[in-house]
Amino acid sequence: WYNLVPAMVRIHNSLKAQNIQNIKVGPPVAMDILESTFPPSSGKFRPEILNHQVMVPLLSFLNKTRSFFFVNVFPYFSWSENPTNLSLDFALFTAKNSSYTDPESGLIYTNLLDQMLDSVLFAARKLGFDNISLAISETGWPNAGDIDQPGANIHNAAIYNRNLVRKVTATPPIGTPAQPGVVIPTFIFSLYDENRKFGRGTERHWGLLQPNGLPNYEIDLTGVQSESNYPTLPQPTNNKPFKGKIWCVVAPGSRITDLGPVLNSVCKEDNGACDALAPGNECYEPVSLVAHASYAFSSYWVKFRGRG
Repeated sequence: WYNLVPAMVRIHNSLKAQNIQNIKVGPPVAMDILESTFPPSSGKFRPEILNHQVMVPLLSFLNKTRSFFFVNVFPYFSWSENPTNLSLDFALFTAKNSSYTDPESGLIYTNLLDQMLDSVLFAARKLGFDNISLAISETGWPNAGDIDQPGANIHNAAIYNRNLVRKVTATPPIGTPAQPGVVIPTFIFSLYDENRKFGRGTERHWGLLQPNGLPNYEIDLTGVQSESNYPTLPQPTNNKPFKGKIWCVVAPGSRITDLGPVLNSVCKEDNGACDALAPGNECYEPVSLVAHASYAFSSYWVKFRGRG
């Protein structure tokens, strides 16, 4: 952390020495740099980020060089972690007749993205920086996910990204309630689905395009096309939290050569996760690497999910 701003200064000086003036230097940061984001006026940086030794020099550098505070901001995660109390329409920019008023600032919010962005602005203002320029270095919505990841579908991804584009390309600029009329440079995450990426199902499904280059859905990146001109989207079936039991299975298309070493690492400890796979025990049959790996991974997850 202490090396972050000095490194940025060196990069900036190198660009300046080569008379390259149009490249902005700044670190993309996740929303978890904040200790509080709701209501937006309560936004403040986490104390372990050492506000006055890291954040103040960082924000000073951004102001001095007229660069942006690049933020990775994903309303999907905020909504999916609390779908019963947060409106999906609020997250997708489709809340027509509902809004939220910040009790401290009095600002009115009609979507979750603005709330999240303004919490960053209020956190910076608490450190004395009133005119920080925001850029969205990553935002988007997953077009698919695991069965227990609600709202991850093509319908929601298309609606979110289409409305996002309309918002950030509007003329005149919309900005946010705390910083109205300001252009917010925005990068959509991501161009392609990443079918070889590890982790939860949503990790592989953020793309505007499939890995073969075909579109997951139509989107006009100029923001001109209206929703009525797009073809009908498939209706979502997973916009509510999954209520059934869940377990792990080996992902379709996994390379068999990868499973053996991972299975061995899961079962090598004397932790009981693979006891049922021993010859003669209840899950020994069928004797297949995929079947054994699915059981072992699920068993290990159930036993040790509390570790994170």
